[in-house]
Amino acid sequence: MRAFALMISVALTTGLAACSGDPHLMNIESGQSSPDEFAILPTKPLSMPPDLAILPSPTPGGSNITDPTPQADAVAALGGNPARLTDQGISASDQALVAYAARRGTNPAIRTELAEADLKWRSRHSRRPLEALFGTSVYLRAYRSMTLDAESEQLRWQRAGARTSTSPAPETE
Repeated sequence: MRAFALMISVALTTGLAACSGDPHLMNIESGQSSPDEFAILPTKPLSMPPDLAILPSPTPGGSNITDPTPQADAVAALGGNPARLTDQGISASDQALVAYAARRGTNPAIRTELAEADLKWRSRHSRRPLEALFGTSVYLRAYRSMTLDAESEQLRWQRAGARTSTSPAPETE
């Protein structure tokens, strides 16, 4: 009788876990019930700018010069230009490429359409009951049919005569 009750409770738990309906494939935050300690960044120290005219006008909800900018700080620390991180439009060197790519028109709603298609795909390839019960990731299984086999693709291009300068030379048999 006790074993039967245990089997019923396991079946109910599995059934409820499978009915979640949330098609998340990568459950990075599984088991996390506390705040993310890496999301808390200290502010920069207050300092007097050399010229008060460079201070931005206060905007509610806007950025502040003492706000942390970890990406820009990392770029500057590695010798790069943090100003390049801001969207400055299409550079002059890429204008011809963008014009050629858009020669047959563009779809301004492509991101929405792709998000809807991906949501359908994820809901059809969601977690199985035991995967939901144990909180495993099903990302690789769900997208396996869309995965590119790098070695066979490289070989295909090399056999077609394309130069693949960043990849190793094909092995001779």
